[in-house]
Amino acid sequence: MENSKIAVGLDIGTTKIVAMIGRKNEYGKIEVLGIGKAKSLGVKRGVVSNITQTIQSIQQAIDEAEGVSGQKIEEVVVGIAGQHIRSLHHSDYITRNNPEEVIDEDDIANLVNQVHKLVMLPGEEIIHVLPQEFKVDSQPDIKEPIGMYGGRLEANFHVVVGQVSSIRNIGRCVKSAGLNLSDITLEPLASASAVLSQEEKEAGVALIDIGGGTTDLAIFKDGIIRHTAVIPFGGNVITEDIKEGCSIIEKQAELLKIKFGSAWPGENKETEIVSIPGLRGREPKEITLKNLSKIIHARVQEIIEHVYLEIKNYGHETQKGKLIAGIVLTGGGSQLQHLRQLVEYITGMDARIGFPNEHLAGDSDEKLSSPSYATAVGLLMEGLEKAPLIEEEIIQEVVKEVSEGEEVEIKTETQKISPEKAEKRKSFLERFKEGFKEFLDNAE
Repeated sequence: MENSKIAVGLDIGTTKIVAMIGRKNEYGKIEVLGIGKAKSLGVKRGVVSNITQTIQSIQQAIDEAEGVSGQKIEEVVVGIAGQHIRSLHHSDYITRNNPEEVIDEDDIANLVNQVHKLVMLPGEEIIHVLPQEFKVDSQPDIKEPIGMYGGRLEANFHVVVGQVSSIRNIGRCVKSAGLNLSDITLEPLASASAVLSQEEKEAGVALIDIGGGTTDLAIFKDGIIRHTAVIPFGGNVITEDIKEGCSIIEKQAELLKIKFGSAWPGENKETEIVSIPGLRGREPKEITLKNLSKIIHARVQEIIEHVYLEIKNYGHETQKGKLIAGIVLTGGGSQLQHLRQLVEYITGMDARIGFPNEHLAGDSDEKLSSPSYATAVGLLMEGLEKAPLIEEEIIQEVVKEVSEGEEVEIKTETQKISPEKAEKRKSFLERFKEGFKEFLDNAE
């Protein structure tokens, strides 16, 4: 890419595909250079169902982003979601050969690699292995074991699993659109980066990302990801219910939901009526807003109850698992009127709407701070975290015969680190992501 500081986030959603290109300004905020949006025709509930249409939609979004920004896009950070994603908890340990040496990154990498060998169901692949607390010998609740002495290193892991075929299909679509995958991440984690503060993650928070085809959940506590889930319902099922309940076409149902929809039926009076134009010469239809909000309420309640069940499964009712920061709602579906009040009523937890504007530069377009762009902003942030060139300042000594009183000439210069050195510095998660990209490359 022309500027090494530029990154691109590609959000392949059920209703829309968004390509967001940006860079960090001098204040560390994200300056969005261009955004491209295309209707997502080949994706159902977060899973690619039509390769050709998905490739066309990706190309359309990329072309638009390139046109606006004037930059050539070659690499993208892609998010993975979909109803095939599930998570599980697993504990594992390794016995170290030499307890007299301190624990280093290689020990953690060995432990993570051991978890990767877990036997999954047929057709499933591990996407993320996220360590939670570590235990060194008999000392529990250690967040960072590197530098400690110990013979037995143990950890609890949050393991995210997905269908191999679904993951490969996304990789294939991106590659066929003429792009390289610079990174891949779980969409709820990307959304969390964009809308959650570090204080909320420490206190305990549940992020609910209501998209078109799926509702993603990510729970954080003590700054660590504790639970993730993907519920196969989203804004599209609400639109479908309005379409069926009011006997209108999908386009009208979507407009009704956005303009007049409310998740709280008590807000509307029986006398409030909206008129929908009839199809080709037919009489217009009159729909009461009371009935509209009843239809929406029923489906939204079902989605929230599914999410709340996952929060209960995590164990938020226990003293240790209490989510002090409550719930943060984001995604396109979170813009539904009175949704926050309904969530608070059903769960009994505080809720707020999450906007990604905290990380955006002050002069950014107002529409970019919409919750529907939270995932794209999160993916862009992920891309900007990784510098394309690994550079470091090294000290080179010019070797001389040093006699007494003779000065040694020392010069400092910046140069690229050798791949071997860079490999040692990479975290186990980065190494895994590289392995995963290789897995996608071999999937052709």
